[in-house]
Amino acid sequence: MSPLHERLADARDRLVRAGISTEEAALDAEVLARHVLDCDRATLLTRARDPLPSAFRRLYDELVQRRIAREPIAYIVGHREFWGLEFDVTPSVLIPRPETEFVIEEALAALPHRPLVHNVIDVGTGSGCLAVILAVEYASARVIAVDLSPLALDVARRNASKHNVAERMAFIQADLLQGVTDTADLIVSNPPYVPDTDASKLQPEVARYEPQTALYAGDDGLVVIRRLFDEAPSRLAPEGRLIVEFGFGQESGVREAALRSGWKTERIRRDLQGIPRVAVLRR
Repeated sequence: MSPLHERLADARDRLVRAGISTEEAALDAEVLARHVLDCDRATLLTRARDPLPSAFRRLYDELVQRRIAREPIAYIVGHREFWGLEFDVTPSVLIPRPETEFVIEEALAALPHRPLVHNVIDVGTGSGCLAVILAVEYASARVIAVDLSPLALDVARRNASKHNVAERMAFIQADLLQGVTDTADLIVSNPPYVPDTDASKLQPEVARYEPQTALYAGDDGLVVIRRLFDEAPSRLAPEGRLIVEFGFGQESGVREAALRSGWKTERIRRDLQGIPRVAVLRR
């Protein structure tokens, strides 16, 4: 067994003992090695029997130890892929998740005539993953990224520059839509929606490391969504859409809140397991 294979096998076993699944541990061990060696997977495989740099073991062990403490791999390496693009992430923002891509898919399905989409607002932008992708997909639109956290907005700005859309974006520090006076053809949001009482049920990676203000939203997880439903009508253009991600078991609550605020639920998007995840709303 090569020195690199030995290090990967040892790291995998340590991660498994820390409570990480065998499959995930093997992947994490490799991702951390690639991060230290600054190479892709193909290069890592070709270098498997090469001598390791003298500092590799120390640097690698430091990262493995962070993962053993259940720090998310995305925070350790500083990035995560979303919609085929790489996004910078820090502990100031939620880590982009695959189910949030459904918001993009539903936006493109609801408003397919892309040159006609002139303004987009992303509420609670975090890393900016939704705002940046919508700026890429709606290439003539102006996109406003809103977040209460100035640190999150710094990350979103970096990602907008990274993907060459910053010149068509504005970044506003605000609580939901307060202070936002623009009218948009499309408003999207991945808001906080975890019930406060569910904190003990979350994985350590989420509960210990991701920003709590971006996770929790009252006893039923719908406090922020209700506020958004009340604030969004005055910022949405006629025939526009509000598209919101929500959590497991919240479909009926989202439908009721939408109805009370005068919204029509046009569509509920389910994930690959059949779990309702995204609401598409119109006036």
